[in-house]
Amino acid sequence: MSVTRSSTRAGSLRPVAETLALMALVSAAFWLVGLLTRPLAAFLFVLSPPTLGHPWTLATSVYAHAGVGHLLSNAVVVVVAGVPVAAATTRLRFHAFVLATGALAGLAQVWVGGLLTPTGVVGISGAAFALVGYVAAANPAADALGRVARRVDVPPRVVVVAVGLVAVAVTLAFSPAGSALIAHLAGLSLGVVAGRARLLRV
Repeated sequence: MSVTRSSTRAGSLRPVAETLALMALVSAAFWLVGLLTRPLAAFLFVLSPPTLGHPWTLATSVYAHAGVGHLLSNAVVVVVAGVPVAAATTRLRFHAFVLATGALAGLAQVWVGGLLTPTGVVGISGAAFALVGYVAAANPAADALGRVARRVDVPPRVVVVAVGLVAVAVTLAFSPAGSALIAHLAGLSLGVVAGRARLLRV
């Protein structure tokens, strides 16, 4: 029995460890290319308009980071929120979720933020917030709150607004100054929706 539990723990850590390795490798490549030529680094790794002009950055921008501090801070969130998610799903689904939510959060930052000023984005923080949102929405406490809301007949619109306000508050509370707020909010929202739908459950 103990062998089975150990192998389960190791299995749940594997996709998280692989994600951390990807973050380190892609970030190192980004920094190295940036030392040689910044325009090429931006072309290869930074998600920026027009996004269809260099679609590979939908993936590379998720794992590339602006600096060591940026990398480490996101790595902490990926570990803390990623381990319980990885333990409840498959390796493939975990990686697909991280990449998809990271890319969609980045697109939200570029498109919405671009309405004010053209912007580029790198980093896995959108996906990290999505992992946090998934953990928050897919746990028994969230189910209990949902049952209470139904018993007291809280209108669905009120629930949606309340969840939205909490998401905004969490985003503002845990986003450093100058960070990609729109990407963080988009990632958190995607995670909450996926968590309520138990999208990664196997």
